[in-house]
Amino acid sequence: MGSFTTQDLVKQMSAVIDQATEDKRLGISFKNMHQGYPDATLERFLKARDYNVPKANKMLLDCLHWRINNDIDNILSKLIEPKEVYDSIRESQLIGMTGFCKKGRPVFAIGAGLSGYDKAPVDKYVQSHIQINEYRDRVLLPAVTKRMGSYIGTCVKILDMTGLKLSALNRIKILTVISTVDDLNYPEKTDTYYIVNAPYIFSACWKAVKPLLQERTKRKVQVLQGCGKEELLKVMDYDVLPYFCRYDSKHSQSRDVGVKVDNVLDCFSPSHSFYVELWNYMKQHANVLKCIGPAPQKSFHVEVPEPDEEMHTIEVALETALENLSEDGASEVVLNGVTTLNIDNDD
Repeated sequence: MGSFTTQDLVKQMSAVIDQATEDKRLGISFKNMHQGYPDATLERFLKARDYNVPKANKMLLDCLHWRINNDIDNILSKLIEPKEVYDSIRESQLIGMTGFCKKGRPVFAIGAGLSGYDKAPVDKYVQSHIQINEYRDRVLLPAVTKRMGSYIGTCVKILDMTGLKLSALNRIKILTVISTVDDLNYPEKTDTYYIVNAPYIFSACWKAVKPLLQERTKRKVQVLQGCGKEELLKVMDYDVLPYFCRYDSKHSQSRDVGVKVDNVLDCFSPSHSFYVELWNYMKQHANVLKCIGPAPQKSFHVEVPEPDEEMHTIEVALETALENLSEDGASEVVLNGVTTLNIDNDD
């Protein structure tokens, strides 16, 4: 940043963005993004481009045009129907919100190892993911900011690696698509990624990917021992812990979506309060849109930007790591409900 402070750089960005958002559509979209905190939004994009103002401006303007071109500002009125399709996405794209950490940030649980992404077209998974992002940024974060009395603009994510297998190679493409959407359009929205229940296959992949990550990304990732319960209780209360952090991975592996743990409904279930509220919110906005505008589109497609060089490099590294494990004679074995690897290698 040289002799410039972050505030100086934000002001430099503001001069360009203020002029660009004189365009009514861009202005509305930017307001939907910043929710009353434009400087904090500009700073996120600055961080994502290592405080290079021209690059941050380009990234933000590209994001705004992406939002306009794909009608992202109305995506919370684009229901995925019929409801059975939406529910099947919830059961194969395991994401849920369990509450708020002690600092007020939303806590999202992600069943990374057991998400199959195999019950709907890729478009629907991308649409659902963006809807969760937009609901987080336009509903959850403004509400908790008001409740806490200070700005809350990020979340915490807990990734459960239970069930991660060599077959994850088949999901790298869709995960790259979703990661690209997040990296280019929702940068710096996650404070910390906690990795729990990590099997050997994750360790092999992490070893390949970690050197490729930028330092600020590395600092966000914490690989915890076992289910991570003790460490996570330092940042959130017990009732916020996802079920897979309350017990060992044997319980996680054998769980069915929609089952109660400690008499609390599984956060991945379509019947969980988070998804009930999200669905009702989208349904209400869809009904309003029908009343004031033309009939909604029967299909909805989001154009996904091309991954940047870093993301492409990471994708290749993951593919190579998984392929090497397979070529080395790795085979999956389930012991006491936990997926492990046997390596048939004489070396």
